[in-house]
Amino acid sequence: MKVEIQPDVRDTAARLGADAPYALKALAGQLADDPDMGQPSGLPGMLTVTLDGDMFDDCPHLSVGYLREPDRIEIRFLRAMPSTEDRTDVPDQEQEQDPDADQPGDAVAAAITVREVADAWRRITNWLKRHAPVSYAALRPGANPASVAALEDDLGIRIPVELHVLWLLTAGDEGGNGWGCLPGNRALMSLDAVAATYRLKMDAQAHEDTFNTDRSEEERITVWKASRIPVVALGPADSTSGLYLDAESGYLGTWSRYNESPGEVLDTLVTYLEEAADMLENPALAVGDKPGVIDGALVWISSIDPAHEERWQAWTG
Repeated sequence: MKVEIQPDVRDTAARLGADAPYALKALAGQLADDPDMGQPSGLPGMLTVTLDGDMFDDCPHLSVGYLREPDRIEIRFLRAMPSTEDRTDVPDQEQEQDPDADQPGDAVAAAITVREVADAWRRITNWLKRHAPVSYAALRPGANPASVAALEDDLGIRIPVELHVLWLLTAGDEGGNGWGCLPGNRALMSLDAVAATYRLKMDAQAHEDTFNTDRSEEERITVWKASRIPVVALGPADSTSGLYLDAESGYLGTWSRYNESPGEVLDTLVTYLEEAADMLENPALAVGDKPGVIDGALVWISSIDPAHEERWQAWTG
């Protein structure tokens, strides 16, 4: 069985300890012999396995996620864990939250989505690493599955597979010199920010509902739906507006703290990420926004402050 380790995973291992890269290679050898040694992650085709760091001199306990395919294994993410006990009941919990995982058609579609999100995000982060290291360094490490499960419980809504896998890859963007890395200098929200914004919007809708009981059906006001999950903020330090992912429709829409009427973006999260990656890799084909760099940070021209325009260097590929 062929085992591939993605470059960003190798980079993460190198930052976690002198022996972490060796431990990862050793695990890859084990997976080649026993590709099903991991536990189900709740994402079709994706398994997780915990590596005991005590077996090495300078290596923490590691949680490793890999995509299992018929003829190959691809290690997709890696994070440090306080102890091997952290994964004791996570797989079972995630299995319970995925009652349709045994449906072949759904499983295949979800596995494709996992790969599409991971590939699009890898294209973005690979570009950042080469051309905008400040923005690359501002990306948070991936969330652990237990944190995503806790957020899911908090919101009371099932996290779509595409958002689930994105958060396993990165749990937010702190901003490179104040700019988010997504088009419009938007930033991927942290899980805490997602929960806070969701509660704020649900409270706003609850307030409207107190008046909706006395309004006719045509006059009732909807500022938020429970199926909407905030995902992207206007900027790393600006949470006045952004994009949400509707868990029911699968499409992105716009949200605002001021309860303006939300607008449908009519992009899926996969399409949104793929288009961002396309604009970075082929800037000549970029429509609506153009990428550039200021002092090692990715800056999109559409929302740049005029005071910074002279320092902005367009990325031409």
